[in-house]
Amino acid sequence: MKRFNKLIRNRLVFSAVFSALIAVSNFFQIPMLGGVPIVLKNMFVVLSGTVLGSFYGGVAVLILIFAGIIGIPVFVIPGGIGVFTTPLGGYIIGYFAASLCGGLVCGLPKVSEKRFSAPAFIRLCIASFLGFALILFCGSVYMMFLKSMTLKAAFLAGTAPFIIGDLIKLALSIPLALALRPVAARYINNE
Repeated sequence: MKRFNKLIRNRLVFSAVFSALIAVSNFFQIPMLGGVPIVLKNMFVVLSGTVLGSFYGGVAVLILIFAGIIGIPVFVIPGGIGVFTTPLGGYIIGYFAASLCGGLVCGLPKVSEKRFSAPAFIRLCIASFLGFALILFCGSVYMMFLKSMTLKAAFLAGTAPFIIGDLIKLALSIPLALALRPVAARYINNE
């Protein structure tokens, strides 16, 4: 029982740490020629799922969302429930979906996992791609309904400007997840 409580505590601590990383990553922006900067927030959202698994990765994102709803400045724009009346609301919903999806594909990390294996690499590639795609999809669809836009207009406004940056973050997130999963497994899983 004591070991079980320690695992749960460790998992929640890792979720809180990832939530903090997601919040802090909002302040680091890399300017791009097209005017849309690369923000690392969605990379850490995807990593929360691929490193911690769906449940605890989802918990990390829920902590962030609830912090933003109560007014803690963790979103790009001032928080509060009103953030869901802006296009950003769709991306926030996408954060949760991305973390869950990435975690479902990768699963909870296991101590027995090898640092690198072809199946793990393929799983991480699929999970990360789906995570980034879900964030953009949710953001664009939300924008389409919120602003009464066509699908094409929503894609051009809500997805196209972010593709290059997200591909770069996708390429970075896979080796990061490969390196972090064995570390996380030592603390959050006893298998």
